[in-house]
Amino acid sequence: MKSGIHPAYGPVVFRDSASGTAFLTRSTMTSERTIAWEDGNTYPLVDVEISSASHPFYTGTARVLDTAGRVERFERRYGAR
Repeated sequence: MKSGIHPAYGPVVFRDSASGTAFLTRSTMTSERTIAWEDGNTYPLVDVEISSASHPFYTGTARVLDTAGRVERFERRYGAR
């Protein structure tokens, strides 16, 4: 890799604003805001609107659509051709 052309890659804390859950990972994102983490170090803080902690698919609260009922209703209205 060429030196000097890639962004800095370091530890960042992402905080889910929907659930309040925070997690420490590595990223190229930066922020002026910081947070003191559990290990005693200070890391840049990036707030995100949704993460796996609050997304309906990952939390198991996703709704399943009844596509079979829609097809049957369409066939009743317009007849099966």
